[in-house]
Amino acid sequence: MEPPRSFENAPALPVDRIPERVREAARALAASPGSGYVYDPSLAADRARTLRAALPDWARVYFAAKSNGFTPVLARLAEAVDGFEAASLHEAHACLAALEERRGGPRSGRIAVSGPGKTPELLSGLAWLRAREGADVVVNAESELELHRISAAAREAGTVLPVTLRVNPERVPVSGALVMGGTPGPFGVPEPMVPSALRAAALLPGLDLVGFHVHAVSGNTDAVAHAAYVRWCLEWARSTARAHDVDLRVVDVGGGLGVPFEEGDASFDLEAFGAALAELDDPGVEVVFEPGRWIAAPTGWYVARVTDVKSSYGDHFAVVRGGINHFQLPTSWEIRHNFAVLPGHTWPAALPRPGVTDAAVTVSGELCTPEDVLARDVRVESVRAGDVLVFPNAGAYGHEFAMPAFLAHPGAPRVTVTTREAPATAVARDTPHPTPLT
Repeated sequence: MEPPRSFENAPALPVDRIPERVREAARALAASPGSGYVYDPSLAADRARTLRAALPDWARVYFAAKSNGFTPVLARLAEAVDGFEAASLHEAHACLAALEERRGGPRSGRIAVSGPGKTPELLSGLAWLRAREGADVVVNAESELELHRISAAAREAGTVLPVTLRVNPERVPVSGALVMGGTPGPFGVPEPMVPSALRAAALLPGLDLVGFHVHAVSGNTDAVAHAAYVRWCLEWARSTARAHDVDLRVVDVGGGLGVPFEEGDASFDLEAFGAALAELDDPGVEVVFEPGRWIAAPTGWYVARVTDVKSSYGDHFAVVRGGINHFQLPTSWEIRHNFAVLPGHTWPAALPRPGVTDAAVTVSGELCTPEDVLARDVRVESVRAGDVLVFPNAGAYGHEFAMPAFLAHPGAPRVTVTTREAPATAVARDTPHPTPLT
């Protein structure tokens, strides 16, 4: 794991880039316990509706719960999406609960379950969810062995599980920040092995093969290339289904829609994407999109109080309450994730208050490792101990992607606000796991 790339003296974000209600929530979090996340669930739902409206009628939008599993976010998204993508039994239960709360029953939305190493225990839990609660669950099978395990779990529960076969194609016509197709990896069935897996699926009781799942990339911002990728997925699925007598009903093309993290990064052109897909004939099957990052990233902010400002051999460091134990994304992706500085208004009179003005600072966390860096060499007008740093674009793979167990510092709580101009709403707040005492 390498520190994020240097900003090379690029300026911090202006404070007005942070919505006023986020600033208010940020200051409250910074006061106690010192850091956390602020989300706007209604903004996430708006983005899901915008995506859904841009796509053809034959498209279905599921939200990838792995990107943001906070209960208020899932609950609001349940009003706007066609279903959810989950990767664990816990996520599946959370998504079903959100659907039941907002729509009056788990049958009103589908849960697609992914993951390269599903255990018999997970599959058994999914089968019983379907058998006992009538949950609309489809499993993205990742190997021939997994097909056998799905069949066994379904038979034991006395039900039938719908299945899509996840495929790792030999080549895919798209690239992104992460690649899960067209390259060696643990995801899906390699394309040359697909015929064998389809023969096995046809003979196994307890499963209903409904189609294919191809999730090849993550973080793609080229809308034209992504539309070509969707077209290729549909053509491949239809051709393979005809060749192997598969009753094709679902083609899951995964997520992969990217968002700009850095100044100058390209945005995903949703209008061009929708227009390109509108040129396709109705495929006559459900075409599932599973975005997480595109929906959730711009709807969240990570907040951290500056605990100290240090100068060391000519460099300056703003040390924050938190770090990669709360917000690992900048370091794991080696991206330049910028922030705004909110001045802190209170400070104990008996203590010195270190700070710097018009200087480049590196933001480091509270962990005992030099890898705990959130941003490098960002020029700030001023930063002092007690100020508050706010990182926008942190609503996806922030809280869920961190490493909270290292050193067992207090976790990062999450709160919700409404950022648009409307009467203030009640704030939902969770309680992070307590720090273990030894």
